[in-house]
Amino acid sequence: MATSFTNRKLNLLQATSINMIDMVGIGPFVVMPLVVSNFQNGLFIWAWIFGAVTALIDGMIWSELGAKYPLAGGTYNFHRIAFGEKGGRLMSFLFVWQTSIQAPLVMASAAIGFAQYLTFLVDLNMWQQKIVSGALVLFVLLLLYRKIESIGKISVALGVMVVLTIGWIIFGGMTHRQFTIPLFPESGNTFFTLSFWATVAHGSVKTVYSYLGYYNVCHLGGEIKNPEINIPRSIFISIFGITSLYLLMNISVMSVIPWQQAGSMDKYLVSGFMENIYGHQAGVFVTVLILCIALSSLFAVVLGYSRVPYAAAVDGNFFKVFSKLHPIKQFPHISLLVLGGLGFCFSLLFKLTEVITAILAMRIVVQFMAQTVGVVLLRKKYDTNTLPFKMWLYPLPVFLSLLLWAFLLVNTGNFAWYGGLIALAGVLVFYFRTYWADKKTKALK
Repeated sequence: MATSFTNRKLNLLQATSINMIDMVGIGPFVVMPLVVSNFQNGLFIWAWIFGAVTALIDGMIWSELGAKYPLAGGTYNFHRIAFGEKGGRLMSFLFVWQTSIQAPLVMASAAIGFAQYLTFLVDLNMWQQKIVSGALVLFVLLLLYRKIESIGKISVALGVMVVLTIGWIIFGGMTHRQFTIPLFPESGNTFFTLSFWATVAHGSVKTVYSYLGYYNVCHLGGEIKNPEINIPRSIFISIFGITSLYLLMNISVMSVIPWQQAGSMDKYLVSGFMENIYGHQAGVFVTVLILCIALSSLFAVVLGYSRVPYAAAVDGNFFKVFSKLHPIKQFPHISLLVLGGLGFCFSLLFKLTEVITAILAMRIVVQFMAQTVGVVLLRKKYDTNTLPFKMWLYPLPVFLSLLLWAFLLVNTGNFAWYGGLIALAGVLVFYFRTYWADKKTKALK
């Protein structure tokens, strides 16, 4: 059964804005020093290129699925349709189960990063930062407790702010360049070494996190106008646009601050960069803008993920309470409140670097790799002539996607095992629910 929640009010501009503000957030600002400090040869830009290639290949898969099945819940519906009656219910339940933990972790990462950057303006101890991050999650819940039409307009305004802020950073760096960023190995060295790719892998766990969000419109599939056209377009515009901004921003910042001096503990590298070239007030101003971007990303993240448990509950494949819509404003308010509540708790409990790695590790198998397999299954089941969008060079993107995600999964370390344990717990809960439901049905007979 397909979900019935369709309220197509979001146009291409609004959909793209929602993707872009989800992608940017606090991510690129907090992971930039982490990535740069991994490289001893200044070739950190390749970790960002690797992340962009991963996003582009995976974006083809999302575009094909999102255009064909524009329903609330995104991957939930893709799994439900692709893996058949029994396998589909299990896989879609696992995705929602994982999302109910992973989505609050994403919220927590944005909120923790916000509090961390705020320390450039205000001296906060650890507990004060926790209070700020928790309060931010609650504030975003308040912003989202409204109709989707007004949310679309807010998203466009936030998206414009994101582009203008990064544009200012790029302009500042390009007009005050002092150092050259190496794009290729020095004479006598090569890309084809184990140490180089090990470094790229370690850095790419962080950069891929910064690209995540190009698919947010798929979670809102039932609320996008002309989804067969606008979903793929919004995904690719987001990926190409944000990739350009990320690469230029990295080159700009590290053209002013020597990459050798960027340490992993440099919590507000971009603020220091702007202070370096324009003075303290500029550093303060850009910090305020970055905080606003973090807020906007959290806004988009919570909006998209709140539709996932709702979609599953409507299908009877998740806890029934999540199927409720607000009686007046018509949005899934229970799902919004539960995910936001968990995000609030996680923001108080975890560290930023732990959250970033956990987010990626939890999603790779159950969402990204399973979804890639799902595309193949759907193409075998149905006529590909009915696809509104077909990925280019099929099946090459499928093979590359599985290879890239497996490469990244290995490099999440122990977090891959934690993600596996959470998935195993989801399997047990699924079969317990199924057993209990069958038992109740037999008792009624």
